[in-house]
Amino acid sequence: MNYISTRNTELKLKSAEAIKKGLSEDGGLFVPAEIPELTDAEIKKMINMSYIERANLVLKKYLTDFTEKEIAQCTNGAYGGDNFSSDKVAPVVKLANGKYILELWHGPTCAFKDMALQILPHFMTTAMKKTGENKKIVILVATSGDTGKAALEGFKDVKGTDIIVFYPGDGVSDIQKLQMITQEGANVYVAGIDGNFDDAQTGVKKIFTDAKLEKEMSDAGFAFSSANSINWGRLVPQIVYYISAYCDMVGGGEIEFGEKINVCVPTGNFGNILASYYAKKMGLPINKFICASNSNNVLTDFLKTGEYNKNRPFYQSVSPSMDILVSSNLERLLFDISGSDAKRVSTLMGKLNKNGDYKLTKALFAKVADQFWGGCCDDYFTKVQIWKTFTEDGYTLDTHTAVAVDVYEQYVRDTGDTTKTVIASTASPYKFNQSVLSALGENVDGKDDFELIDMLYNKSGMEVPKSLADLKYKDKRFETVINKDEMPELVKKVLKI
Repeated sequence: MNYISTRNTELKLKSAEAIKKGLSEDGGLFVPAEIPELTDAEIKKMINMSYIERANLVLKKYLTDFTEKEIAQCTNGAYGGDNFSSDKVAPVVKLANGKYILELWHGPTCAFKDMALQILPHFMTTAMKKTGENKKIVILVATSGDTGKAALEGFKDVKGTDIIVFYPGDGVSDIQKLQMITQEGANVYVAGIDGNFDDAQTGVKKIFTDAKLEKEMSDAGFAFSSANSINWGRLVPQIVYYISAYCDMVGGGEIEFGEKINVCVPTGNFGNILASYYAKKMGLPINKFICASNSNNVLTDFLKTGEYNKNRPFYQSVSPSMDILVSSNLERLLFDISGSDAKRVSTLMGKLNKNGDYKLTKALFAKVADQFWGGCCDDYFTKVQIWKTFTEDGYTLDTHTAVAVDVYEQYVRDTGDTTKTVIASTASPYKFNQSVLSALGENVDGKDDFELIDMLYNKSGMEVPKSLADLKYKDKRFETVINKDEMPELVKKVLKI
């Protein structure tokens, strides 16, 4: 299978090269030239498989230049052993009224990013061997909170790589920040920036497309790559868990084989929901994609009007991993629905970069609106939903999953569609304990993070993730905060160029 750029279909690479590069030189994102098919027989076969076996079957359809043995080594390295606290890796929990929570946070950093970032380093090292790469790969990451820690944990001390993470200095939860600045590993570096996630993401993209810096890096023996969801190696593992959830629901008698489900995803950068879209294109029976945003509702407006406009206030919310106004992975959807029209995508992205907005034609928007429904939820109703779900179902939501549950309920009220729905749960409530406890009516004033963890345990009865409890005893290694314009110089300084 070949991979092409969303801005240049003439550029054709194998998956190993696309994963190693991360982002195309033209600023486009790599996508498979065609989406492979999953037959009914293959989906039925997966019902009785383990998560690793399901991943092997799906991934070999995309990574055709990887051997089956190499793929198995990657999946076992990521999801085997005691890396995930659930034997199912991504279990499905049934709530009332057609809601099924897909728990994606049983990995080492307690966020859905582990589902991809535990396997990406294995993809990367395999890709480096396959392509004969002799330069040291420098992984650059912009994070709104969860990607950074998951990438750091995945790539720490991985031979042949360095990793540098940029996060919004005042835009992550205390626990998220503590996870990053205490990160262990000889090849890691973390810096806050004086700005928001969009500033960090823009800064990283500029570094990737800076020809002068790239030459300096190359001369010094380095090559850039990405662990953000702009890297296809980040996105492809996410397709697996939607297929796995469907198989578990059929196997558990919750749905009949072939019955359609809806998927609801709390979304900032659009990668997580896009993975479910690719799962449908492969053959998974999905009826509707419900895209849930917080107060930064740029995607909601886009899905209702066909106009994407980032020229609006930026809100810091209690669901910080979704505090994003430039949803990079939307470019991949636009490429697909436009019939792989790279020229049109380049024009739209050019308008976004220059003016901060673009508008789809009626025909293109109709294709989006046919499959996607968008809704948003502010901080007040996020906390109301945490309280409501805890009271009615005895289940504790984090702030991001609460946004998704609230938007799902909006969707049912607006459309009357009661199709059984998989709701992606993207983080452990313990990562946002202050907001969750506050929503549950507890007084959190004057309490430190570890007192809050104990309080949430006493309230919810949920097991405390060991990785979060252990933060109490770790040293703070990285407390630098820089201006966003200083990002390229910091990269050179860290790499001693």
